[in-house]
Amino acid sequence: MPKADTLEKYKAKRNFAITPEPAEGGEESPQALQFVIQKHWARRLHYDLRLELEGAMKSWAVPKGPSYDHRERRMAVHVEDHPISYNTFEGQIPPRQYGAGKVIVWDKGTWVPQGDPHKAYRDGHLKFEMRGYKMRGSWALVRLKRQDDAKQDAWLLIKERDAYERPSSAFSVVDEFPDSVASLPMPEPAAGPRPADKKPRRSGAAPSMPEGAVKGPMPMKLAPVLATLVDKPPPRPDEWLFEIKFDGYRLLARIDDHGVRLITRNGHDWSARIPHLVEALTRMKLKPGWLDGEIVVVGEGGKTDFQALQNAFDSAKTRDIVYFLFDVPYYDGHDLTGVPLEARRELLKALLAKAPAPIRLSEVFEAPPGDIVLSACKLGLEGIIGKRRQSTYSSRRSPDWIKLKCSRRQEFVIGGYTDPQGSRTGFGGLLVGVHDDKGELVYAGKVGTGFDDKLLRELLKRMQALATDERPFKEKTADDRRAHWVKPVLVAEVTFSEWTSGGHIRHPVFKGLRTDKPAKAIIREKAVAPTGADLEQAVPHTLPPKLRVSNPERVIDPASRLTKVELVRYYGLIAPLMMEHLKGRPISLVRAPTGIAGELFFQKHLDKGQMPGVRQLDPALWPGHDQLLEVATPEGLLSAAQMNVVEFHTWNAVKTSIGKPDRMTFDLDPGTGVDWPTMQQAAEVVRLFLNELGLLSFCKTSGGKGLHVVVPIRKQHDWDTVKDFSEAIVRHLARTLPALFVAKSGPRNRVGRIFIDYLRNGFGATTICAWSARARPGLGVSVPVEWEEVPRLTGGAQWTVQNIHTRLDQGNAPWREYGAGARGIGAAMKVLGFKPS
Repeated sequence: MPKADTLEKYKAKRNFAITPEPAEGGEESPQALQFVIQKHWARRLHYDLRLELEGAMKSWAVPKGPSYDHRERRMAVHVEDHPISYNTFEGQIPPRQYGAGKVIVWDKGTWVPQGDPHKAYRDGHLKFEMRGYKMRGSWALVRLKRQDDAKQDAWLLIKERDAYERPSSAFSVVDEFPDSVASLPMPEPAAGPRPADKKPRRSGAAPSMPEGAVKGPMPMKLAPVLATLVDKPPPRPDEWLFEIKFDGYRLLARIDDHGVRLITRNGHDWSARIPHLVEALTRMKLKPGWLDGEIVVVGEGGKTDFQALQNAFDSAKTRDIVYFLFDVPYYDGHDLTGVPLEARRELLKALLAKAPAPIRLSEVFEAPPGDIVLSACKLGLEGIIGKRRQSTYSSRRSPDWIKLKCSRRQEFVIGGYTDPQGSRTGFGGLLVGVHDDKGELVYAGKVGTGFDDKLLRELLKRMQALATDERPFKEKTADDRRAHWVKPVLVAEVTFSEWTSGGHIRHPVFKGLRTDKPAKAIIREKAVAPTGADLEQAVPHTLPPKLRVSNPERVIDPASRLTKVELVRYYGLIAPLMMEHLKGRPISLVRAPTGIAGELFFQKHLDKGQMPGVRQLDPALWPGHDQLLEVATPEGLLSAAQMNVVEFHTWNAVKTSIGKPDRMTFDLDPGTGVDWPTMQQAAEVVRLFLNELGLLSFCKTSGGKGLHVVVPIRKQHDWDTVKDFSEAIVRHLARTLPALFVAKSGPRNRVGRIFIDYLRNGFGATTICAWSARARPGLGVSVPVEWEEVPRLTGGAQWTVQNIHTRLDQGNAPWREYGAGARGIGAAMKVLGFKPS
């Protein structure tokens, strides 16, 4: 039990008739000391570290959370002891109560002190090992010398040097793993072997975990590693393992308490389609985990046949399907993605030692890769896969996994077909293409061989159901006059001899339809030259494979001390929310090459270098000007941030209808002497007036001093009409409430008043995008809000890059009605008495 007074401060600060927090209680662990880290959204987001000692939980508030970087010494403010029962507390501490805000159990586990923990705690230098889901390895808490005016002791939380240490430029544990672990069982006690220790293997015992395996929760979803096409074997083949390239479908097996599920690379559940494989894996009584492999039908001579696999799904022959396994990224409560491939394969080999017939291990061939490729080609196989022996498992296309093909083979999108000639039934040939870097479908040729009569009839039936009058290809084809066009959604796998200089394929042969790959993802595969051990490695987890963050520790904002890599990570975190506001809209960028305290550059065109994921738009959108830009994919946000972009601004129109805006934006910009309550009142006035005009409006913080009121409108009028109408609205408000609003810009005009900036509605003008950071001290963020929230806001920069976690639960929900809220402005113009010029 805790000492008599150890919880006195804790109890004195709380009203247990109101707060759901426990008053006392909780049991000490008989096996090992417990720890918990709670993520706490109070006035500011922070992490509460609690270590069981002396019958209570010794507690520290860590504002930034822990870091696996030894150089980053995180401030930890010592606070009052908490009861052991607090370890399981999750919930909402009510307003006006101490620590009001949301609390989740971010991590939990056990800890082992080095030496006498009681003495170390009193001396202010506590070293210990942690074994949780997220916190692993050796750590230290070091007390700083107390300042005379300090109310609480300040300590530092420091990662000790060990196998778990990782630089902050490569890994941020609070960003990688933001969610609760409350529902997960307690990890094994930390008194067990250290991660680097090897457990002796007992005869008949379950396979031991390889060195480097980390205890951790198994993800609900998993994307597989994808291989990179290369044009020749790697220069140091002894560093690689080589396997046969299967002619089948990639499939992941998830095993958990609910049974076995078979998942395609696109996340589709195929368990019901292959019940015999589910049954075979179930009989193996494997522990929870993810297995990676490929399903095939094995034909004569051991060849795998892709068309035979498709036929199996179209008939009752699915029992002929075999599942070859080649990796195990998660198993028995351990994350193996950071374990070298060789060690993962040894574990998988042990797991499959007595596997039923349809479950097989993909064998490794010990021979020079050139000889393996030659043998594979002579046998009529597709090629081989090479995997770097020491490679980790990363859910992306990796240069550590390579494929060498016997003949050229890839997927193409079917865009049309021609009529059959002579005695042939069904159709004559498939017109196929690939997407270019702008996402447009480019014609690649006609495929006329590889079909039997049955396949000709079945494919024709499927294509007729997708008939369209519009040619899906970017440019004309030689078969336009006799072609039947189809919607570009079917994907065909085709072998061919080579690409012509004109971008067409020679001697193509149809191999089958693919249902495991989306048509939009099909591009022309280009073989690259493999490199040796110096192959550029990707930064794990948060950054995409080819993105290298230069000067990651450069301070972007002196006020918050936020670094460049932290800003890149922010855009990686926020990308799913921000893309809803970016995609399809021309953008402008604000770059800060030396940080926001230095010179800023406003960029509308891609004048220097390339930013993957940032696409140049059709020059016809703005004749006579350089091409406009669009952030087309989430990768564009990250590559732009790597190029020192801080702000993203968007047009009020989409690229497909550039001449007719689909929204009006009113930027409420306060002048000198305007307090925040006046801003809140002004926003509500604008909203009410727009309601009177029959227009629906939405609000977001600006990330700076003001608020933005956004009105979705139908694409019916040109820019000048929309801009003039928005100006008429602002002038009406300024005439009606001259003490509150002004329609003229300029500092002198708006002293004590708010300028409603309608100039954002002109052609080529832009407004800060929702979720974009601002290049201002503190790095405020523009965030969508409910109108009901406006009276409770504390400022236009209430949310910043550093505290945005407190808002992610809401996401874009405050604007859920935005898409359906667009109205025509014709009736509103009549109400205001506005007549377009």
